[in-house]
Amino acid sequence: MAGQDGDLHDRLVLAAVRHAASEGWVPAAIRAGAAEVGIDEIEARRILRGGPRELFRAFNDWADAQMAEVLEAGGARDPRLSGRVERAVLARLEALAPYRESVRRGVAFAGLPQNAALAIACYGRTVDRVWRAAGDRSHDFSFYTKRALLAGVLATTALVWLDDRSEGGEVTRAFLRRRLADVLRIGKLRAGAERLSRRLSEPLRAPAGLRRRRSPLF
Repeated sequence: MAGQDGDLHDRLVLAAVRHAASEGWVPAAIRAGAAEVGIDEIEARRILRGGPRELFRAFNDWADAQMAEVLEAGGARDPRLSGRVERAVLARLEALAPYRESVRRGVAFAGLPQNAALAIACYGRTVDRVWRAAGDRSHDFSFYTKRALLAGVLATTALVWLDDRSEGGEVTRAFLRRRLADVLRIGKLRAGAERLSRRLSEPLRAPAGLRRRRSPLF
């Protein structure tokens, strides 16, 4: 959101998320956040019409935007796609760092059956935004393969990050690098298998001329 309303929206979201660390992802956290930024409950409900679910969605979008800003302002880009993806994931986690306990409780909130669709939608957008921020513009079959693989990486890395108290988050960084290396290895193996499959199936295809003559109707 842009302008004064956008600033108020973000301030309310972040204040409410801070209170979610103690209150949970419930209306009480939004009320406490509203009191913190100096607005009444009616105005808070106008801004976050969907209540805690809208708060969850808005905070997810905020973290994605912070990640994108870091990468856009980063100057020279890593020539490796894996390096750019790693930087995007770490930038997002750094944005979330002041809200770690709220994120922990958000994981439980997202795990409730009634929030499954919301969690999947938010997660899907984040995965896509990570790839976009890293400069990936593919729209072929690998588009879906890579995003499915990255979804698993993000989920497991976030769980490691929640309990990581190492210097500079080195445990999380090392885990993320290993998982991304696995994704690239799987991607290379899959690409090789697809090329081999095409070569093996080539002799089985009918010559183009025969295929055209097979049916006089088409």
